[in-house]
Amino acid sequence: MTLPDGYSEIAPGKLASVVTCLEMDAAPPLRPARADPAWDLRRRVDADLDAYRSLFARVGREWLWFSRLTMPAEELRRILADPDEEVWVFSVGGADEGLLELDFRESGQCELAFFGLTAAARGSGAGRWLMNRAIERAWRRPIERLWVHTCTLDHPAALDFYRRSGFRPYARRVEVADDPRLVGLLPRDAAPGIPIVEPDRNSAEP
Repeated sequence: MTLPDGYSEIAPGKLASVVTCLEMDAAPPLRPARADPAWDLRRRVDADLDAYRSLFARVGREWLWFSRLTMPAEELRRILADPDEEVWVFSVGGADEGLLELDFRESGQCELAFFGLTAAARGSGAGRWLMNRAIERAWRRPIERLWVHTCTLDHPAALDFYRRSGFRPYARRVEVADDPRLVGLLPRDAAPGIPIVEPDRNSAEP
């Protein structure tokens, strides 16, 4: 069947998302945020990959985060051990409920590589508090640019949240990858709002 103009076929078993890249070239004023004495942010310095991946999966489960789950262990260990890779764990009352990762490995800039909260911490105002900490820590170093990317698999409010935080969109891309639920990286009931298209089934065009 001929596809409508502008459409591209995505193979069964794959995911496709539109990625938006955003950046800022100076530290913006921090937006008002509530604080909670139960909240804490600590830098992770150990090399416990299982603990890191467990938190990564819990934070990213609903958005199908998979990149650090497919990465070879030695490669991931090298990244996490790099002094220019800052991994911060957000906790609530001693329970780990968020991940903030700042990548300074490219001179003069910082990537907000990972930023997210578990379902238990969302809706509490912790997201704004954590973003303020991310901006503060990024601009403590002599950088000229802080950037981040989000995609259409992310929380529906993520793009607007980044823009309100001071990031400006500068590029849009399309990413196609294996569905992590079909290769055993995440449970099949993860991200129920994103349907699984089985690799052995081809749906007819409407």
